[in-house]
Amino acid sequence: MFHERSSLSTIPGLPPELAPLVDLAVNLRWTWSHGTDALWRRVDAQTWQRTRNPWIILQAVSARRLEELAADPGFLAELDKLATRHRAELAAPGCFAATDDASRLRGVAYFSMEFGVGEMLPLYAGGLGILAGDVLKTASDLAVPIIGIGLLYDEGFFRQVVDASGWQQEVYPYNEPATLPIQPARDRDGTWLRIPLNLPGRRVLLCVWKVQVGRAALYLLDSNDPFNSPTDRGITAKLYGGGSEMRLMQEIVLGVAGWRVVEALHPETEVCHLNEGHAAFVVLERARSMARRSGLSFREAFWATRGGNVFTTHTSIEAAFDRFDPTFIQKYLAYAEGFAAEAGVALHDLLALGRADSSREDEPFNMAYLALRGSALAFGVSRLHGSVSRSLFQPLFPRWPADEVPIGHVTNGVHVPSWDSVDADKVWTTACGKERWRVLPDGLSTSIECVSDEALWAMRGESRKQLVQAARSRLRRHLGARGDPENVVAVAEEALDPNILTLGFARRFTTYKRPNLLLRDAARLGCLLNDEHRPAQLVIAGKAHPDDHEGKRMVQEWVAIAQRPEFRRRIVFLEDYDISLAQELVQGVDVWINTPRRPWEACGTSGMKVLVNGGLNLSVLDGWWAEAYAPEVGWAIGDGVVQDEMEQDQRDTEKLYATLEREVVAEFYERDASGMPRAWLRRMRRSMALLTPAYAGTRLVREYVSKAYLPAADALRSRLANGAAAAKDMASWEQRVRRCWASLHVGSPNVTGDGNTWVFAVPVYLGEMSANDVRVELYADASQGNAAEAVPLARGEPIPGAANGHIYMGRVQASRLAEDYTARIVPHHAGVRILSEMPLIQWQR
Repeated sequence: MFHERSSLSTIPGLPPELAPLVDLAVNLRWTWSHGTDALWRRVDAQTWQRTRNPWIILQAVSARRLEELAADPGFLAELDKLATRHRAELAAPGCFAATDDASRLRGVAYFSMEFGVGEMLPLYAGGLGILAGDVLKTASDLAVPIIGIGLLYDEGFFRQVVDASGWQQEVYPYNEPATLPIQPARDRDGTWLRIPLNLPGRRVLLCVWKVQVGRAALYLLDSNDPFNSPTDRGITAKLYGGGSEMRLMQEIVLGVAGWRVVEALHPETEVCHLNEGHAAFVVLERARSMARRSGLSFREAFWATRGGNVFTTHTSIEAAFDRFDPTFIQKYLAYAEGFAAEAGVALHDLLALGRADSSREDEPFNMAYLALRGSALAFGVSRLHGSVSRSLFQPLFPRWPADEVPIGHVTNGVHVPSWDSVDADKVWTTACGKERWRVLPDGLSTSIECVSDEALWAMRGESRKQLVQAARSRLRRHLGARGDPENVVAVAEEALDPNILTLGFARRFTTYKRPNLLLRDAARLGCLLNDEHRPAQLVIAGKAHPDDHEGKRMVQEWVAIAQRPEFRRRIVFLEDYDISLAQELVQGVDVWINTPRRPWEACGTSGMKVLVNGGLNLSVLDGWWAEAYAPEVGWAIGDGVVQDEMEQDQRDTEKLYATLEREVVAEFYERDASGMPRAWLRRMRRSMALLTPAYAGTRLVREYVSKAYLPAADALRSRLANGAAAAKDMASWEQRVRRCWASLHVGSPNVTGDGNTWVFAVPVYLGEMSANDVRVELYADASQGNAAEAVPLARGEPIPGAANGHIYMGRVQASRLAEDYTARIVPHHAGVRILSEMPLIQWQR
């Protein structure tokens, strides 16, 4: 089927001698590896200065200029050298290939609704997408076999324009594929891959595009094909656009069609990683496909494939989960190829996977619930968020203690080479070598600790100067585009000072992030920023969701105060917060401020991005900072105790101001005879040394490999071995256990002790259940310094006169009261993750 939109093939007028330019431009490795920067500047210095985008340069450069370059021996020699190096670096095995684990991990498919690889590919709305892009780039550096699966949106997330009144307006530029660094994804026959998908009453055809991200590939599904109806062409029209039914169709495309892309192009893939619940339908499609190919029942295939699924939740509030009206789900699951009809599963049973209470027919279908139930392993994105998530998902594990809900955590990390400044890169390269972020970052802390104060302070001074210059340039453009008179635009040249303390705050403007906490006392803020001897300045950026009027009001408030005469040189609000602006900010600020309402910030990675550049964090003890903070590396707002919102806002505001006035400003301006802030530099060095490696993408990907990907791949292979014998046995075991579970009960224990040990004898009545299918335990909650305990009991003598009754015996140390322990029965099967896959429990009466 012909696709009416242009596709990348060649650059019109490109001489054959310059063909390697296409390979260099279409591989997005240039977004973080800057070895070709000088080459692109040579092609078109003006466009390079404006965009830093090789693909735009190839689109814009004149035929005459191309002919000149093709006739330039020096340029051709440089191009050949760089192209040869590029091919060699991509072909090199990478550090992961040198590990013993490489043979155990054949492939990971990373599903995400958004990907923020670079500004030239605007397929992201915020932190979720930026994280996904950083994961792919880190996987490329380490050569971990990860591919990305996402959607190609005609309109990515909006661009922000601030009008003359300070009110945010939204514009939605069109993503024409011919102007994007993407290519049609080809199947084994060389044909452009298209994925058919049955929806109610029609078939939709989805084109597949490929983005090369270093060694990693990102595949994007696109419904804008003339084969489809106008409505269906709009499925991938806008990121998070349309109503509930459109969102449901997008998530079906991501999960169902996305898995079909994996099967078509990367059948070696064993692990599916769901980055949020948006992709949850992949767990159903994967099982349906396995059942069709192997002759297994859907339930058996679900048991097999679930072992290879990993779920990461990013949500801190229950209301943020994607939910769909049951009628929508019934409509689409009844028709969507690969679900209820073909799988041979009752629609009620499929709907139950997305409900807390399967008996409630009116309960909305929760995508996060489906993702969790369809994955053997699940994680939050920080230590604190793991705890919050266990509470959020408690309804899926009735009668289980919240601490045992099977959600761990892998704290997010950032792709450091995407966020470091030129000057920071030089410092790190001198201290730690060029390969530092292409290997596992062990030993970096010691190396960076040895960097001199003079080198660190010179780096900060140059980075701060670069930010001031970039901010002035952006401000001039914004004011001019707004139609402000020339005398107002000229004020941009006086904004900010490259030699004073620079504070940064940039993120989504929404109530829980409290972006206007600093504005609660404008007079005090004025005193802080305009101090004659110890001044400070603020660079602010951020967008509000188009429907969030309170967020827009907060944007307007910052814009208004930045225009007041007393603040024009000290506060700059930069509109249209995106990746390129974020890079400028995190590279240039001295202190990054973060003020979320605890515990609503799941992780927050912006503060991690300042670390490599010598920036320090001043943040609420939420998300990643709750585990990273130490007095020698930054500053904390609050004590981690959740209070009434009004009281918490007031206390946090006072702490924020006090910390800035008495500690941050004082330390920055405390200089020795040579003009060096020695205490500040000690804190800065410790932050760089301790935190940068700990919150780098290399640590993140390595942790996912060890905690999730390798165990998931091993589990999948084990369950599929010998004709899926283990999966078949697990499915049979589940039916047997569920059928007999109601016949279990636990009597009151008899407890004796000698002062050092408690001996428990617990009568257990197994009813119709086999003793081999259960585990009897003593459980005690965490309390008074004691950790939670689950102590297995051994089956002893039969109970006379009882049908399948036994006395279970066990001993525990008498360090806590015998009354702290309660007997319980849980399912048991080798190879099954009991809480994740079979969350039944029976407590003593």
